[in-house]
Amino acid sequence: MSYGFEFINNSDAVAVDSEFARIVVLSKGRFIPTQESGMGSMTYFEKVVTTQEPPLVFVKPDRVAAVAGLCRILITGSAGNWTGFYVRAYNNATAQPNGSYFVAAFQVSPSAGYGAQLFDANESLIFDTGSPVAVFTKSYQSWSYVTSGTDSQGIPMVYFSVPFDFSSPDYMLINNFGMDMAGAQTRDVSLYCWWDFPGKRLWAITIGATAMSTLYLPAVFARSQA
Repeated sequence: MSYGFEFINNSDAVAVDSEFARIVVLSKGRFIPTQESGMGSMTYFEKVVTTQEPPLVFVKPDRVAAVAGLCRILITGSAGNWTGFYVRAYNNATAQPNGSYFVAAFQVSPSAGYGAQLFDANESLIFDTGSPVAVFTKSYQSWSYVTSGTDSQGIPMVYFSVPFDFSSPDYMLINNFGMDMAGAQTRDVSLYCWWDFPGKRLWAITIGATAMSTLYLPAVFARSQA
């Protein structure tokens, strides 16, 4: 930066400056089964998120002696009026959708009764000491191919996994797991996620008309400092 304020931490990384907003936690709470005989969970944010782009939703399923499967992920609402998110259990053999979440965005609202605020060159508020922030902690992008098969309708399924420490306080970003992916030939591959607590592994399962043997979609994790 050429002017303004900059704070560098003891790892020599920029923590706060007067040009770029930090990612702020806007809402947090729990998600629980609400629909489809306990298979589906519709969660509404504590307050509407007014960003133009969908906010980032991070979840941490409750630890159970089973697989917690997340699929059919959807951020609900529209530009300037994001209201919540939907997740669904993978099937009847996986745990019901129970856990904690927080939603974050690069958006700051005045909230501190005292402390400090920073504004950028356009006089937009980009930092407020009363706004809790989220910190990205790690990302997995090198998924290991495990096996493939078909679902009950004969549609190809491919299984990828990485070892994972579920005792960590990290939450996983679900936005990218809610997007369809490009298959080997067409863009018609859905993506599901398993939190395999007994197996100590995180799984990504693709289901679509074309099978793939590689997966580069990042699994991103963060922690709320609220």
